[in-house]
Amino acid sequence: MLKIGVLGAGHLGKIHIRLIKEIPDFQLVGFFDNNSETRQKVSEEFGITAYDNMDALIDDCEVIDIVTPTLHHFDCAVSALQKSRHVFIEKPLANSMEEAKTMLALAAEANVKVQVGHVERFNPAFIAAKSYIGSPMFIETHRLAQFNPRGTDVSVVLDLMIHDIDIILSVVKSTIKKISTSGVAVVSDTPDIANARIEFDNGCVANLTASRISLKNMRKSRFFQRDAYISVDFLKKSSEVVRLKNVIGEPDPLAVTIDLGEGKGTKQIYFENPKVSETNAIKSELETFAKAIQGNSIPVVSIEDGYKALEVAHQIVEKLKFSATLVS
Repeated sequence: MLKIGVLGAGHLGKIHIRLIKEIPDFQLVGFFDNNSETRQKVSEEFGITAYDNMDALIDDCEVIDIVTPTLHHFDCAVSALQKSRHVFIEKPLANSMEEAKTMLALAAEANVKVQVGHVERFNPAFIAAKSYIGSPMFIETHRLAQFNPRGTDVSVVLDLMIHDIDIILSVVKSTIKKISTSGVAVVSDTPDIANARIEFDNGCVANLTASRISLKNMRKSRFFQRDAYISVDFLKKSSEVVRLKNVIGEPDPLAVTIDLGEGKGTKQIYFENPKVSETNAIKSELETFAKAIQGNSIPVVSIEDGYKALEVAHQIVEKLKFSATLVS
């Protein structure tokens, strides 16, 4: 069993604590939170040790799970990496690219495993659809959320859109050629709704929209590729695949077909709903991290993946700032 400690016991931190207690590969040593009242309440709720010193907890563990606000990611990660601890860290990886670069170097020097909490990679709907996604040439994502002041410490791009940035980078095997953006700050000091268009060198185009001032929640992605359309609903945990196949001979009279005209033949439309497993995505990402440590393998979402997603997110943020300057 791997001795693990949790840094941060807020809403998400408590979820991590509860799930870690259910994972046989981990032994939960305890947790640390800056707030003494929180420490007492969480310790009593889960029956675990509350440390009043972060370094003491790190000393007692092999693995550190960082579930603090983004502003504290860097200090927590540096403390853990300098002591050669394996680190699971919530997204976004860091508050700035300078911090992320330092963390990347420290992780390599310490020769430890680092996984970034891009939890949508473990969403059962995406996992069910992933094998159908080959070479998408157009991707459209919508991640809309009702307003919650808890998320306004960072841009909507770093809070919400970064999930879809990571998903897109994981399926599009090409470098980025161009990024275009637009956004509006409605209730906070940074854009609360933003759109980004990412053009890749292989011709793929991704259109991303994120909002934290919507009347309803939505987390959908659509992938279009040659002879196929894949839709993933991350919120409802469902997937749909529509595929076109050439019809040889006379088509089934009950089949849905498309006549391409001018001697180009006929294609039949196949509708599929991949079976979606009932799994907890947060628990899955923690379980795979344990396996990566034990098996000395690359984590599903490596620190390099988290770095790349953060880099694109910051490029979008900077372009949004530039656009706002031009308007003002």
